[in-house]
Amino acid sequence: MEVNLKNNFHFCIVKTRYFIRLAFDGTRYHGWQIQKNALTVQQVLNDACSMILRESVNVTGCGRTDTGVHAREFFAHFEIPRQLDWQHCQKLICQLNGFLESDIVIFDIFPVKPGTHARFSAIARTYYYVITRRKDPFQVNYSYYLFGDLDVDLMNKGADFLLSTSDFTSFSKVNTDTKTNICSVTYSRWEQKGDQLVFTIRADRFLRNMVRAIVGTLLEMGKGKITFDDFRQIVAGKNRSCAGESVPAAGLFLAAVEYPQELFKDL
Repeated sequence: MEVNLKNNFHFCIVKTRYFIRLAFDGTRYHGWQIQKNALTVQQVLNDACSMILRESVNVTGCGRTDTGVHAREFFAHFEIPRQLDWQHCQKLICQLNGFLESDIVIFDIFPVKPGTHARFSAIARTYYYVITRRKDPFQVNYSYYLFGDLDVDLMNKGADFLLSTSDFTSFSKVNTDTKTNICSVTYSRWEQKGDQLVFTIRADRFLRNMVRAIVGTLLEMGKGKITFDDFRQIVAGKNRSCAGESVPAAGLFLAAVEYPQELFKDL
């Protein structure tokens, strides 16, 4: 009697999840997420990993970055049906860095516990925005040149107010797929660094276009176009059209992504 093994046994392919820690210069990319007829970081990384690992690989990023936005630190994850030891991970890092263009660098690749997610497991992210006060052709792609006086103390008063804010609808793109516009900002500050004015903000999550909209609105206050009370009313109004214009993407950097340490222990 013949036994149909196909109908009597179910084979389960166990996949191992890996994190990639990387950085990229976003100048020539249309952001992170795959788009039709546009060059994106995710697509480039998918293609590179698939070619080197010789199987279809789809990487999931820790978030979305818009066209021209940079990342000093970015995380992504992927799964494959085999285990890579430390030496294989180091070899893969070298192979990827040799294949990728110079505007993307892979720092590390390591296994993580099942269910660990590059985006949803993150507990905090830090961005900074760079404004240059002196015209510099070598900073065109990495800062926003702004001429004129600014009241930085008043801008920091507005930045401090964000720490007591929870609803950031006024600084979010409309018609997004997010279920809530509630965020918890734990750090928000302007600092003068030589010819540069740098805004740093840390939160548990960020909405699309949120940092660039916040910076644009704080600059309106720094220029004397709106008062601090106006700024508070803009936040309370939950209306994007009342806030300032989004500043150019070139000055924005994702600086750090944080995860619970226990996710990476005992692997």
